[in-house]
Amino acid sequence: MRMANASEKPELEDPPLLLKSPAWEHLGVRMKYCNGEKPVVKTRAVCRRCSAEIGSTTSSYIRMKERTNAPPDRGYLVGIIFFILGLGTLLPWNFFMTASLYFQDRLNGTEWSNGTVVEGKKYHFNNWMTLLSQLPLLLFTLLNSFLYQRISEAVRIAGSLVFILLLFILTAVLVTVDMDLDPFFSVTMATIWFINSFGAVVQGSLFGLVGLLPQKYSAVFMSGQGLAGTFAAIAMILAIASEADRETAALGYFITPCVGTLITLLSYMLLPRLRFAQFYLDKSITYEAGTTDELLKEISVVENGKVNGHANGSALSNTAKGGSGPEAEGPPSADRSTQAFLSLEQMEKGGAKASVMEVFKKIWVMAFCVTLVFTVTLSVFPAVTADVKTSFSSPKWERFFISVCCFLIFNISDWVGRTITTVIQWPSKESRLFPVLVVSRVVFVPLLMLCNIQDRSFLPVYFSHDAVFSAIMTMFSLSSGYFVCLSMSYAPQLVESKDAETAGALMTFFLALGLSLGAALSFLLRALV
Repeated sequence: MRMANASEKPELEDPPLLLKSPAWEHLGVRMKYCNGEKPVVKTRAVCRRCSAEIGSTTSSYIRMKERTNAPPDRGYLVGIIFFILGLGTLLPWNFFMTASLYFQDRLNGTEWSNGTVVEGKKYHFNNWMTLLSQLPLLLFTLLNSFLYQRISEAVRIAGSLVFILLLFILTAVLVTVDMDLDPFFSVTMATIWFINSFGAVVQGSLFGLVGLLPQKYSAVFMSGQGLAGTFAAIAMILAIASEADRETAALGYFITPCVGTLITLLSYMLLPRLRFAQFYLDKSITYEAGTTDELLKEISVVENGKVNGHANGSALSNTAKGGSGPEAEGPPSADRSTQAFLSLEQMEKGGAKASVMEVFKKIWVMAFCVTLVFTVTLSVFPAVTADVKTSFSSPKWERFFISVCCFLIFNISDWVGRTITTVIQWPSKESRLFPVLVVSRVVFVPLLMLCNIQDRSFLPVYFSHDAVFSAIMTMFSLSSGYFVCLSMSYAPQLVESKDAETAGALMTFFLALGLSLGAALSFLLRALV
């Protein structure tokens, strides 16, 4: 072991929560950084009293990914499960959103009376669906610290998935039930609110769970989320292509997320039974106990060595200086004790996390960017874009038009935009061009409002052709996915490693805020068309 130079005053921090044990009350860890981002590596433990480095302790990764005895992920089964879990978290939002044509048709109150068309009540399904889908995310982002500390992880995830499954079954059953428009609308909106509330709980819990695994599993989980919308769009296209009647096609469409949610639930139940998952996700005392015993022995060696004059690793050094170990070392004086206390206090102060406001001041540009990106996106998609009509007179293409040109194009392009960031990250996080480009996305709002939206009251149609609408949708969704992903990844890089978690929590809140603002703004923009 090595005795640190007293003049170095090493800055120590507490170990990861997974490594907390009685031994760590006497130890701290120096930090290493990975590309200036969130602290990834915790170096060897250092005694808080004597600054001696505990030589036999191994480097401990915050995600525990470098523990050399980790079992293999056979068949990449854990990766596949987290892909399915990512897919399952966004099934509620995407399946209700993509089914907008079914709900609009079901809620169409237009009637014929004495040879004239009588307009029925307008329910503005897309607007209300978007708002009631996103508000729960904002709400549970604010309540997660309260909720997650009081309800176990298994109950949160498995219980929420069971309720999501039951609500999807209810939605499928309602396809076959003849109801008046008002009760049907009310039940559907209540279903959307509760199913997305449970979805928000599952999403937040799984983000914390996947964070315990190596980084690549987070990417797999995000890929599953990114493809959830594509999965829903393809399911709708297949339902339409079946050429079944409306009721049968809708029933088949809503049975699909029931099966998907059931598979998600079974996958989560399988996860704790896999050795690879147990190794990273098991929070039992097995690993901690071994670490505790080892570190307690090391501390004992350090302290005994210091008392016997061996703190510098040599028993002869003190003798060579003309004294025995204990006599040369001597009892600790009051001044020395005070100095040690002050040194520890200074080290702990240096390792303290910054306040939320201090972190916000560093990441406010990225918080603004992610909020604006989602505000722009949700203000017109799907509330405005789902009402665009094809310029061709083909009845068959008209049935597929929105599913393909609106939902499928959006979800594929959004996923491509997110994926591009793994190769290209431009502009840089310090560049002033980055927020300028994010603000420039506002131009997509009038462009989409000037497409062939029906019914319309005020604005003219400038872009009636399907190809133009598809091109605008492609750039709109591509830029959305790209800038959201960059904003979320840049924010933790702008703060010190110890504050990365706070930055991530703040960015999650502003992401949810942007979704809710966009959903609320969609009412006004649709009325202005």
